[in-house]
Amino acid sequence: MKISIAGTLLVVSTALSLTVRGQNPATRLDRSASPAVDGAKIFRDKCAACHGLDGKGHGPAAGALRHAPPDLSLIAQHHGGRFPADKVKTVIAGQEQSPAAHGSREMPVWGPVFHGVEWDQDLGEVRLDNITRYLQSIQQK
Repeated sequence: MKISIAGTLLVVSTALSLTVRGQNPATRLDRSASPAVDGAKIFRDKCAACHGLDGKGHGPAAGALRHAPPDLSLIAQHHGGRFPADKVKTVIAGQEQSPAAHGSREMPVWGPVFHGVEWDQDLGEVRLDNITRYLQSIQQK
């Protein structure tokens, strides 16, 4: 998913017009509406529909997919007991071309979504790191 130029211009022009009128846009908008950076919350918001709240692949939308979502609590087990954080992060970001677990890439590419700029920061890498750490934390021993 790419952010359109028109959409970016709309956001920038709105922020500028509020600032020009003497209103700080950050104080006008509810800061809680900005996307989460907490790994568990990101997982609940973006991943649980398919992978389930426990990450085991039984989310409410799983039945609508051509391929069953993988059990994310078994990633380390499938890699000899080692959690491949860098590989997991690239799959989530959409940088891995054809992950076997995702077949024809039914999983959304979250990298561009996570990299949405909020006012003056790009928290995309923070989100990717946090969701990766969260997935590491749910690994079965």
